[in-house]
Amino acid sequence: MKKFPDSKIRWGILGVGDVCEVKSAPAMNKIDRSSLVAVMRRTGEKARDYAERHQVPKWYDDADELLKDPEINAIYIASPPNAHEYLTQMALAAGKPVYVEKPMARTSIECRSMLTASSKAGLPLYVAYYRRALPNFLKIKELVEEGMIGDVRLVNIRLYKPANPQLVAKTETEWRLKPEISGGGYFYDLASHQLDFLDFMFGPVETATGFAGNQAGLYDANDIVSGTFRFKNGVIGTGSWCFTSSDASAVDQTIIVGSRGQITYPTFDGSHVVLETDRNGTERFEFDLPKHIQQPLIQSVVDDLLGTGNCPSTGMSGARTNYVMEQLSTV
Repeated sequence: MKKFPDSKIRWGILGVGDVCEVKSAPAMNKIDRSSLVAVMRRTGEKARDYAERHQVPKWYDDADELLKDPEINAIYIASPPNAHEYLTQMALAAGKPVYVEKPMARTSIECRSMLTASSKAGLPLYVAYYRRALPNFLKIKELVEEGMIGDVRLVNIRLYKPANPQLVAKTETEWRLKPEISGGGYFYDLASHQLDFLDFMFGPVETATGFAGNQAGLYDANDIVSGTFRFKNGVIGTGSWCFTSSDASAVDQTIIVGSRGQITYPTFDGSHVVLETDRNGTERFEFDLPKHIQQPLIQSVVDDLLGTGNCPSTGMSGARTNYVMEQLSTV
């Protein structure tokens, strides 16, 4: 894969929107040998507004024009998932590596198409599963790898939220609730983070199966999913996701169970980690997270492109997460 040693990563963003306000794009100017050069949105006035508010030198209302800009040598795709495949193909064909928002795409077929484009272009493809680089999640991985809970037996995910909760930042069109745009509602938007981190922890899932439905009928996407999955290393997983629960039932908890203890943590509602072991009882770890939550992962992308490090979230790993979500939610 082509890298950029002894250079600087000069970013262009396709689909600059809500996620770029705080979570991601501002970090590009805070990282050494990285800068945000241009942004694009189909509504030019909105692209110009973002550029002016964030002191970005250039803005475009056409993806082709941004991709032709010779100053830009890396692309961040921050559009909804329905545009990920074709924008990734366009960027790679223009000779520019891609950092794409999660979920990687709407379907596994689209993910494979993106991987093929990356291989054909000889350019890397990264996915914005930023929890792989956050300190609380790295602590969980460290505790498991150091054998603090012994041999891992199973993992259980529970994410229950009432209807219309403040799950994610509000958008103009609530595209997350439209499967033709998002791929699969809140499950694809939120569970993807949880499942991707477990892939980071335990490696690929070997098989998965589940059930999904739309019980409340509030929107087109599934509002409930439940299933089981088995990693190639033998760890068994279970998960249940409900987005129309009562307030009393609301929970965001993942438990990793081992032969000598367990680790409990939230994915969205906090950054603490609780370790319980037969030998030492209960320990709680608290973590401060960066203002720009994607900054540690974007740092790893820059390092990878410059040949000074490696990014833990690639197109290959992102595609695996899409596959698992499909297996859990298509019945």
